Amino acid sequence: MENEVLSKLIPVTVLFLLGVFESLGGLYFDDRRTKNDFSIELLSLIILPTFIQPGIFLFVLWFMGASFPELEDFYLTSSLWWHIIAFLILDDMTQYWWHRFSHVNKKMWKLHRPHHVVEEMGVLVTYRNAILYYALMPGIWFSGLLIYLGMGYVYLFYLPIKLIVILLAHSETKWDKFLYRNKILSPLAWIIERTISTPSTHFAHHGLTAEDGVSHPNGNYGNLLFFWDIIFGTAKITRKYPSKFGAWNQLKEPWYVQLFFPIISSKDPRSELYSIKTNNDYDPSKDYKEFTK
Repeated sequence: MENEVLSKLIPVTVLFLLGVFESLGGLYFDDRRTKNDFSIELLSLIILPTFIQPGIFLFVLWFMGASFPELEDFYLTSSLWWHIIAFLILDDMTQYWWHRFSHVNKKMWKLHRPHHVVEEMGVLVTYRNAILYYALMPGIWFSGLLIYLGMGYVYLFYLPIKLIVILLAHSETKWDKFLYRNKILSPLAWIIERTISTPSTHFAHHGLTAEDGVSHPNGNYGNLLFFWDIIFGTAKITRKYPSKFGAWNQLKEPWYVQLFFPIISSKDPRSELYSIKTNNDYDPSKDYKEFTK
């Protein structure tokens, strides 16, 4: 029980502290982040860990218990290293591909777009996605399955570590700057930035246009491990940070449209969220030049 409490408390504490540091730096007191943005971010922070993830886990545990009771705790006594590898592949690697797919598939992009239409970074950006984006995410379903198979103990440590890395990768604290400025730490920085997501590599993913030489909107998809981008050819490492963020040609619909699409659609026919079949789609695989011709 103590481990379960710490597993939840540690990432919440990190989120709070990063939010405080960013606030002290003035991040949340400019005009770019609207009340609509705050609504999306705060509701996402509540809905995912409170309803979606627990709901999926409960369903998976119920279904497996009813259908395959003989498999409960089947791998409980196997090596913890195998448990770690299982989560890295079935949760983190599948999330890499889910994230990558959402940037090349127009229907999936509509579920992921809330994560990118915001014009500045910060720890609150971390969970900005339509509810259905998470509800369908394979990694959450696989994690429930692995827990049923007896790997729940490792998940208590795996999840907070992953969340901390992701929160730090979105945070304006830019912790990796320290590594880049210190020549002695350069070899360590080389290893870290090719292993896990850092602010530099993930900010590049959120950058407005690749024309700035830093942004990489069609790559750097990794969540916990940036290593997936390395081996699958979507990595770009510059040790710099974009100055502009967002997505071209995007209307900012009300929070309830962005979060609950396609259950709730936009009333503006110019919006790509007007309908799941609307033709005025923004193609996230295209670059800035396509929108400035």
